Amino acid sequence: MITRSFLIFAFSISLYSCIPKNISKKHAHQKFSTKELQQDFVVLKNILEKKHPSIYWYTSKDSMDLYFNQYYQGIKNDMSEKEFVWTILSPLINKIHCGHTSVSMSKRAEKNINKDTTHYFPFHLKIWNDTMAVTAFLTKDHPYIHRGTIIKSIDGFTTSEIKNKIFDCIPQDGYEQIASYLRVSFDFPYYYNNVFGSNKQYNIEYIDSLGKINRAIVNAFCVSNDSAKKEQPINALKDKSKRKANLRLNRSFTMDSTLEYATIILNTFSTGNLRHFFRQSFKKLNKYHIPNLIIDIRLNGGGRVNASTLLTKYISRINFKVADSVYAQSNTVRPFSKYFKSSLLNNIELKFIAKKKNDNYYHLSLFEKKIYQPKKKYHYEGKVFVLMGGPTFSASCLFVNAIKGQKDISLLGEQTGGGSYGNSGIVIPSLILPNTKIAVRMPFFKVIQHSHINEKGFGIVPDVYIGTSYEAIKNGYDKKMSVAKEMIISESKKH
Repeated sequence: MITRSFLIFAFSISLYSCIPKNISKKHAHQKFSTKELQQDFVVLKNILEKKHPSIYWYTSKDSMDLYFNQYYQGIKNDMSEKEFVWTILSPLINKIHCGHTSVSMSKRAEKNINKDTTHYFPFHLKIWNDTMAVTAFLTKDHPYIHRGTIIKSIDGFTTSEIKNKIFDCIPQDGYEQIASYLRVSFDFPYYYNNVFGSNKQYNIEYIDSLGKINRAIVNAFCVSNDSAKKEQPINALKDKSKRKANLRLNRSFTMDSTLEYATIILNTFSTGNLRHFFRQSFKKLNKYHIPNLIIDIRLNGGGRVNASTLLTKYISRINFKVADSVYAQSNTVRPFSKYFKSSLLNNIELKFIAKKKNDNYYHLSLFEKKIYQPKKKYHYEGKVFVLMGGPTFSASCLFVNAIKGQKDISLLGEQTGGGSYGNSGIVIPSLILPNTKIAVRMPFFKVIQHSHINEKGFGIVPDVYIGTSYEAIKNGYDKKMSVAKEMIISESKKH
């Protein structure tokens, strides 16, 4: 058994041993040589082939070999770090169809870019199917553009062309693109800037108030070092207030004044003192005999499996399992330890939690064998309405999968971004490419969910589908939450 003090010591040593050597002093926009970029590419390729648990789950080896060759050949000239990430590495990672495998620029590059003057497309846009509608403004000088205005093209690129090119750079589980729609809709200016570049002005086509296609030139939103400084006082909250604000962002519990329903908004299973939060929330639900509960996990990207399992215990009507299979190709990051952050700690963890079986894979037997029972104290017996959607991913999908089909539990919204068959995760170390210092998150375990649907590549389907509503976009209200409350009110009137 590993002692706590030994783990702390090992963790400290691993952090020290993984401090990047010979950190490049290149500015974010300066170029790396073709040779440096090719070396980084080969390192990443070797690690993915040897360690990624599901590199060939959705894409055959022959196809992945073709992609590796295609993007390696695409490194023909010197590139900036940003160019390398968005034109080579991100499209390559997308072909694995694993939402837990992602690329991010080095801390140095992000810091330098934040100091620069950068121009962004001035509107936030909601994208669904082949439609884009304005939802918010970064600048105020657009009298002819309103919330809900349909944008048909930007600088000659149609909605379909914009969507496809951006989506090609976003990791996702399987083939379902619902998560990509939501990610781009949350921060369209960011994605457009990285994929299509930055301009001081943009030529747009839009549908005007008469229903006709019109054209306009709109000025970019300019972010400079000076504007960043002006924003600092907004964030200058006391530590205690900041902690409370962060907690409210991560999770909240409210009861309607009629005591007819309560709402839990849960945006992560990673932080927020969730054990205490769940206990207090379900204690109140029982104390006040609240007959209906809305659990909103539309923005929950996952986190700790034990936290999602704990929530399941509070509402599940039956015993349940988390997964049928959890296994890895290897139980060590060696021989690539020098590229992984905290490699020593990762190796210790993998060695002690994963055991080799007859199939030559390393299994995490705890999740494969464990059968969980519902909570006895403060267990919730009322009706449950779970709001879910594209960002519902990873551990939140394990929660949804476990409760789907149970009595008095309804899933509302859109298909989850996390796969219904399973995904890859559990242990997700980061590796740092040697020349550019670009970071790549890579999962180690392939997870096959219990009672999974055999159709691989798609998310968990809701019981009641609530898609994108143009009326809700235009008028700025939450359609999915409104439907949940209407269902509760309608049911209560029957009694």
